[in-house]
Amino acid sequence: MTGGRPGRARRVRPPRLTLTREMVLSAGLVALVAVLLSGVTAWYTARGNAEAQERDRLGRQATVLSRLPRLSGLLVEGEQLIAGANGVRVAVLGPSGTLTGPAAPAVSNAQRDGLLARRPLSATGTLDGEEVIVEGRVFRAGGVVLTKSTAEVDEAAARIRRNLLLPSLAGLAGAGLAGFFLARRLARPLVRAAGVAGRLADGERGVAARLGDEERGGAAPFRRGGGDGEAEAVPGGAPGPGTGPGPVEVAELSRALAVLDGALARSEARQREFLLSISHEIRTPLTSVWGYAEALADGVIPAERVPETGRLLTAEARRLDRFLGDLLDLARLEADEFRLDPADTGLASLVAEAGEVWRERCARHGVEFRLEVPADTGPGPVRTDGFRVRQLADCLLENALRITPAGCPVVLALGPGPDGRGARIEVRDGGPGLTEEDVAVAFERGALHRRYRGERPVGSGLGLAIAHRLAARLGGTLTARGHGPEGGAVFTLTLG
Repeated sequence: MTGGRPGRARRVRPPRLTLTREMVLSAGLVALVAVLLSGVTAWYTARGNAEAQERDRLGRQATVLSRLPRLSGLLVEGEQLIAGANGVRVAVLGPSGTLTGPAAPAVSNAQRDGLLARRPLSATGTLDGEEVIVEGRVFRAGGVVLTKSTAEVDEAAARIRRNLLLPSLAGLAGAGLAGFFLARRLARPLVRAAGVAGRLADGERGVAARLGDEERGGAAPFRRGGGDGEAEAVPGGAPGPGTGPGPVEVAELSRALAVLDGALARSEARQREFLLSISHEIRTPLTSVWGYAEALADGVIPAERVPETGRLLTAEARRLDRFLGDLLDLARLEADEFRLDPADTGLASLVAEAGEVWRERCARHGVEFRLEVPADTGPGPVRTDGFRVRQLADCLLENALRITPAGCPVVLALGPGPDGRGARIEVRDGGPGLTEEDVAVAFERGALHRRYRGERPVGSGLGLAIAHRLAARLGGTLTARGHGPEGGAVFTLTLG
């Protein structure tokens, strides 16, 4: 027996129409209703229009004949029909008030009195048992009355109605075609946008930029950035409100998708960069732990230095644990930045601790390490995150050690900040230094890596970019100079 509630049949949803078909059907329905309403209105007003036209024609004829009493008399005497056999009968009103002619029986006494009072007549009467429309006009001493059968008016209305049939069908077909093409034109960017949204949900990036490019025929609002896939905003590239073909809402939707695409790409790139940064930063304490462990295993550390080595290993293990905590925070909170825990920090002890670790590492590479910390005039406590300051210093020292040849120095220096406030940490090396062009792009991710790859030892291209961003998060500044006292580059971190 399968799961589910017994006795309840599963509801099957009917297949849904596509947006284009739904808009075409809606436009066709609107056109049909409009044509039907117009046709019904014209159908019911055809009789009134035909009667109004006939009354207007009879009224003009009566006005002309009332000014020609002799011609009117001749028509009456010969019992002629005006304008040939057109169904119009005439009656002439004499000065004495007598009404003579075939149309006279259709005029009542009250209507005749109105004509004598020089009021035009427009009414309906009966002539030879048939309903007729009556129009009379008076001029000076006499007047003329004309009648026409309402049956002929009905025939004229029928002709009008028949003549409306073909234009109504043509209007319905034209409205249907116009609705079809308009619906396709409106639905095309919406269908494309729905496809782009689905591809974004599937993890594809850059598709909204291509959508905006297709609609505008211009540059895409976002382009893929460096090797890690970060999206970069192109100034003026994203479609603004109302730009591009189609309604404003469609352009706004395209712009929103492009912005969403770029935001997703940037967010994912920042998370990837954060993971790369953590991986990059873990190497430093891991290398120290590895080096000390090998030294202990090989027995090269004197017995009196074993406790000190144990303390260093413990400190580096704590740093590893902190980095693993960052990864856990990222997993739990979906953060993409380093967490800060500011406190009053004595940088002298922090720099001295870093010096102990880096002295050993530099010695293994044949590089001279020097630590410069003022004995009495060092900076006081600084409100900052000591763990992140150490992380930043390790990043700069690793970069310096990589490019410093054996026998040349690497210097870690601590001093007061500008005007004696805060603190200043310098990392100097005896490497090849930097050109002015290098200094301008030193903190751009991967810039120096791409420039010197194959010429000198390079890392992943992330270290200096991480350090610069971390310095900004700490509320400090990180600057670079191409050459210092040791001949190589100088990186200065200012805090407080």
